[in-house]
Amino acid sequence: MKIGFHTDAFNTSFRSFEACLQWARANDVHFIECGLIDGVSWIHGLGYQPHVALYEDPLMLKNRMAGEYGVSFSQVDAAFPLSGKDGPYYGVPYVLKALPWAKLAGCPCIATTDGLHRPEGLSDDEAMDMMKRSYEQILTVAEAYQIYVNIEVHGYFTTKPEMLEKMLAFCDSPWLGLNMDTGNSFIAGQDPVAFAKRFAGKIRHVHIKDVSESLAALVRGNATGIALSHCAIGEGVNADNIRKVITLLRDIGYDGTLSMECEGAGGPMIEQSLAWMRKTLAELNIAEEK
Repeated sequence: MKIGFHTDAFNTSFRSFEACLQWARANDVHFIECGLIDGVSWIHGLGYQPHVALYEDPLMLKNRMAGEYGVSFSQVDAAFPLSGKDGPYYGVPYVLKALPWAKLAGCPCIATTDGLHRPEGLSDDEAMDMMKRSYEQILTVAEAYQIYVNIEVHGYFTTKPEMLEKMLAFCDSPWLGLNMDTGNSFIAGQDPVAFAKRFAGKIRHVHIKDVSESLAALVRGNATGIALSHCAIGEGVNADNIRKVITLLRDIGYDGTLSMECEGAGGPMIEQSLAWMRKTLAELNIAEEK
């Protein structure tokens, strides 16, 4: 399996994407995931945000990442919520722009998702019907570019297994898959191991995220997603579930990326997470692909 990380880890330390590449090289990590920005932002332009804008040339970036840092994309995040009324207007064009960009950047996957809460002014069935039409449009393009469109476990619909099952059947396409998230499934009150087992055949990318004991006590079962987990992987109440999920992935032959998501704290917390991940893979007799 591959070990990677989401550049969200460096949001609160106001690092640039370049700084994330430098961290990856220094720590012998070769797979990276970031958010895509559709437009310009002063905080991004000044180098205080660790994500990539769609105006940046994807082929030149791919070549520089490989040549200078030995790093490639595991996934890019184009996860504007598709479940609300504005999903077709803003979310769908965003994903459609991201697909050719990802192809040129050598990125195999794009993350998409729903909103954190029940969409205002829509019934569950209405929102599901709308998302189905959106994903049908998106998958037509994804199939042409041969890019996986992954539904991330993150929101009101995707953290409910019965709803997620329907979403993963929106399109009869091998290019529609799942981004499993160990932290979001747990904080929503689900069992991450049972969740991963149920959707094992659809998993194309994995977010590894632990949860602190205090956060779990405060919001578990009443939230659907964690923006950033202020807990190193292996130090929280979800660590045993993470180990079991990785074991399950090993047993089904998953050879994709385990993308770490945690507060980086400028480096130390994600470095602690990386050490735990490498130790755990070694204990489970899983080779780290670099």
